Amino acid sequence: MILAATTNESLANTANVLVYSSMAVYTLAFFAHIVEWVAGSRSKVGRTAAALTGAGRTASATVEVRTAEKDKSGGTAVLDRPKVITRSAAGRRDVPDGPGAAGGTEKGDLYGRIAVALTALGFLIEAAGVVSRAMAVQRAPWGNMYEFSTTFSTVAVGSYLAFLLAGKNIRWIGLPLVTTVLLNLGVATTVLYTDSDQLVPALHSYWLWIHVSTAIFCGAVFYLGAVGTVFYLLRDVYESKVARGVTVGRAWSSVMERLPAAATLDKFSYRVNAAVFPLWTFTIIAGAIWAGDAWGRYWGWDPKEVWSFITWVAYAAYLHARATAGWKGRKAATLALVAFGCWLFNYYGVNIFVTGKHSYAGV
Repeated sequence: MILAATTNESLANTANVLVYSSMAVYTLAFFAHIVEWVAGSRSKVGRTAAALTGAGRTASATVEVRTAEKDKSGGTAVLDRPKVITRSAAGRRDVPDGPGAAGGTEKGDLYGRIAVALTALGFLIEAAGVVSRAMAVQRAPWGNMYEFSTTFSTVAVGSYLAFLLAGKNIRWIGLPLVTTVLLNLGVATTVLYTDSDQLVPALHSYWLWIHVSTAIFCGAVFYLGAVGTVFYLLRDVYESKVARGVTVGRAWSSVMERLPAAATLDKFSYRVNAAVFPLWTFTIIAGAIWAGDAWGRYWGWDPKEVWSFITWVAYAAYLHARATAGWKGRKAATLALVAFGCWLFNYYGVNIFVTGKHSYAGV
């Protein structure tokens, strides 16, 4: 008995060390992503974008950049001829995707690859910490807000890496992702930390693995969709200004020109949210079934249940808005951020500040 307790305590300490180690690696990844963006801003793509924006492009302009010099015979030799960028006529914006955070430079790409490698290493270390915590408590490692937060950040990073492995060009999410993960883990290890302990009898159920795991996965993917939505809104405003011939600052232009086009970002966010919405529906249904087994009722207007349903309604409204002509674009994107805000309040606000059967008030 004493040996088992000592082993569990040792595993819990190992889990803590692994979480702190992952934070150190994520910090290195954060700086590598910063260098990637900085190196990309110095690329020819960034300089050309800034020059073209400063000159005030219009919606119907066709831009062709040539660098030439006179040869000895008096002729003209074309030394460089970048790809021609064509903007559509009034009412439409046919804008190509940017080259990414690296700006199309070898140096920027090198630091970007280093950042992704460090992010993957941090993910593996943090995942090992989550597994160690599970072995220490001998249950699913999400019985309190500390465990939920570490698992959530692990799944968020894992989802990001899975998109990259699938060949999706979303390395631009890396910087906001590792920044958010560091903030999340910082709050978890300082404010939300709770020693390993057993759950109340009502929560000892296989539904803990089903319901909570799907909720964590949905939140992680909703987060990626929210990042894409924020970038879409920023890029859409930028493209509108450029189309109207409004001068944009060089630094801001360099960042925006390296992102995917607004249409691409909008499509990414929509597909991500639409794909995970059915799973969020299953999460609520699974929670109701578990509540029936644990508390003898499927729905009791508990704050967590209410806000989960509000989140479901918000995302359903967003998906419906996408199918309605008058609510596409920025209006629908704003609604998507409102929906994620509901999920975020359900994650932090309800769990910490609202008393209920699902809350972790006092953690």
